[in-house]
Amino acid sequence: MSDRLFALIVILVALGYVLSASNIPTSFLSDPVGPRLFPYLIGGVAILSALAVMVRPDDEPHWPGAGTFVRLLFAVLLLVGYAYALKPMGFIIPTFVASALLSYQINPRAVAAGLTGAGLSLGLFAVFKFALGLGLFAFPRTWGG
Repeated sequence: MSDRLFALIVILVALGYVLSASNIPTSFLSDPVGPRLFPYLIGGVAILSALAVMVRPDDEPHWPGAGTFVRLLFAVLLLVGYAYALKPMGFIIPTFVASALLSYQINPRAVAAGLTGAGLSLGLFAVFKFALGLGLFAFPRTWGG
């Protein structure tokens, strides 16, 4: 049932994609094939693939428990918070917190998670700032005076 439901959703999304591709305007300097062919091909392949899944679905999967979904939701919210915290807090502190908490989720050992967070935040800052030349701030700008 889950494969067939997924296939139905893919078909609906692919039909919407093809419909939106039909609104692509053609310019007078376009090639003979036109700008719509590639989106039509992608939508057609998606529909054919979904039909194949619908005709021959796999066995019903064993879905993980609610705890797994809670941990995934926590990770997503943590990463969204990380993205928002980068500008006001600098790079090192949010990266330390996010990587330590994600590391703790993978292997719940506090010392190892803290060392992972410290190593990742400092190592990535060095790579991004000095090797790649990105304009990162290590800490909040207000700490600089």
